[in-house]
Amino acid sequence: MSLDTADLLDRFLRYVQIDTRSDPASSDCPSTPVQWALLRLLERELRELGAADVELTDHGYVLATIPSTSPATAPVIAWCAHVDTAPNLPGAAKPIVHRAYDGRPIVLPDDPAQTLTVETTPFLRDAIGQDVITASGTTLLGADDKAGVAVVMSAARHLLRNPGIPHGKIRLCFNPDEEIARGMTKLDLAQLGAQFAYTLDGAERGEICFETFSADAAEVTITGVAAHPGWAKDVMVNALRLAARFVAALPMEKSPERTSDRDGFIHPIACSGSAEHAVLRFILRDFELAGLAAHHAMLEKIAAELRAAEPKARIEIKFTEQYRNMRYWLENDMRPVRLAEEAARRAGVTPFAQPIRGGTDGSNLTQRGLPTPNIFTGMHEVHSQREWVTLQDMQKSAETLLHLAQLWASGAY
Repeated sequence: MSLDTADLLDRFLRYVQIDTRSDPASSDCPSTPVQWALLRLLERELRELGAADVELTDHGYVLATIPSTSPATAPVIAWCAHVDTAPNLPGAAKPIVHRAYDGRPIVLPDDPAQTLTVETTPFLRDAIGQDVITASGTTLLGADDKAGVAVVMSAARHLLRNPGIPHGKIRLCFNPDEEIARGMTKLDLAQLGAQFAYTLDGAERGEICFETFSADAAEVTITGVAAHPGWAKDVMVNALRLAARFVAALPMEKSPERTSDRDGFIHPIACSGSAEHAVLRFILRDFELAGLAAHHAMLEKIAAELRAAEPKARIEIKFTEQYRNMRYWLENDMRPVRLAEEAARRAGVTPFAQPIRGGTDGSNLTQRGLPTPNIFTGMHEVHSQREWVTLQDMQKSAETLLHLAQLWASGAY
């Protein structure tokens, strides 16, 4: 489809140098001021490309329109990608392009302990001959999800410069805070104005996802009994010790370290406090609601046992719904999934479906009534210093979007 891969690469390399980490402790939207830098850049670039209806909302959503070029009436579709990166590592990458990767180990120069090899890195062998992009070893690359951002921008640029390609109205949406499960909570669906949508936030080439975890968060607050440690016998109840006992009571077989495929997990992500007051935070994940309920029950059981062991302590649990498995809705109308699969085939890619051991903004959108499967971008080893992507996989993702736009306009649905 003669996509401009030089433009695609240039965009990706520029975007990943902007630190856009989100912050789960912040109640703002976006949760961090640094995200505004990329959001404002995208707003400006979309205006320069000639997109219509470009706006940056008060909550940090960049919206725009690629006007229809088809005489036929087609559903309005949306392409979405999130600008934030995970909070666990710095996000201002120094990207390195390993041209025509030859299969030898990739040693990241700023931390040589961070090494990618075909023996230990899934899918890297498949990338031999391609242009592999990494960071330098001490930061995220940010392919999650700046690969998606670059793919959407590249596909939008191609359609705006080639009005002879028939397609319906396409809405674009770049959003903050996906990594903290709040990516679409402030988006006005009427303002977006789409009937179907796609997130560009997937992994290996050909992956078309319509199933994600269902997710909740849990916060356990433990209030002990204060006393001077010199005279604490039979008086003090140490909240930190109870917090440690709470975490130790979790079965390892329910941890992320010991689960895969369709297994759910309970994952402690933070512990803070003092001898008098401690807070534990968890994320709970399962593909089925019954499994999620079982995770709730396990935490409640541990809390009850600790209350019985230390009746002077106060232990409280607060559960917060984050997102739900989008399969529950998409399986009732698989048209957007089937068209994405056919678009991938037309781009020369073999599509496949697999559940995501995580969530996407599509989980929220689908639950709210906007069917939103997820399309691959080629990102790998995300949330780590070893994160990588290939230019060729991003190219195939963008070509999939171009074919997808034409399929919706053709009436193939």
